[in-house]
Amino acid sequence: MFTSAWDFIVDPANWQGPTGIGARILQHLWYSLLAVVFAAVIAVPAGLAIGHFRRGEIVVVGVVNALRSLPTLGVLTLLVLLLGLGLVPPILALVLLGIPPLLAGTYAGVANVDRTVVDAAEAMGMTPLQVLVRVEIPNALPLILGGLRSATLQVIATATVAAYVNLGGLGRYIFDGLALRSYDRVLVGAILVAVLALIVDGVLAAAVWASVPGTGRLRRPYIAPSTAPTVPTDSEAPVTVGPQPDPRGGSLRRTRPPIRRR
Repeated sequence: MFTSAWDFIVDPANWQGPTGIGARILQHLWYSLLAVVFAAVIAVPAGLAIGHFRRGEIVVVGVVNALRSLPTLGVLTLLVLLLGLGLVPPILALVLLGIPPLLAGTYAGVANVDRTVVDAAEAMGMTPLQVLVRVEIPNALPLILGGLRSATLQVIATATVAAYVNLGGLGRYIFDGLALRSYDRVLVGAILVAVLALIVDGVLAAAVWASVPGTGRLRRPYIAPSTAPTVPTDSEAPVTVGPQPDPRGGSLRRTRPPIRRR
């Protein structure tokens, strides 16, 4: 079975045409992109607002736990019964799947920004919007991208359900293989989905790494120390013990260090 699946994948003829592997991969990526974008439009602003104002944490925990407990296939079946066949039901089901990690990551990133940094920005006269955009979001970017990475991985792995409502994508190989009892075809779909998810996850992992301060995303220019000579003050002037010339003229006189009284 593994040999048959591998032969099917490496055969160039299976990559051509509207039902080829290449077209199925593009369809799968398109469904995943739509779901992640809509989930980000909903979850990221909500997470930013809740994390900035420090209100509604209980709502975040409740929504995240509730949405994570929903079975995607069951939600898809319910949406098909309510809305009929088409692209909308699977996209809505995938959006509900992608909201929890994005919402949790965005809220956690903004809420965990060092409070002293925020207070310093407010003391400089920044407005709340400026504090959010110029201070909190840059510091929260690694966790926000981490939530995006988790959401994208889950959506790509679950976008196979689109084939359940007669759409395309890599799930087509899985559902068609199950219907025809062609388990090598099921294995083809599983392998392609896994490889695609790993590739996208690697790209997003690199983005998360680059967003962490000190990894090369932003480098402050090096400012060389000033080489201008400095004049010591009276308190910094050295104290000498050897003979010194008498300012009134005459022979040399011996000076002693001043005695400090405690």
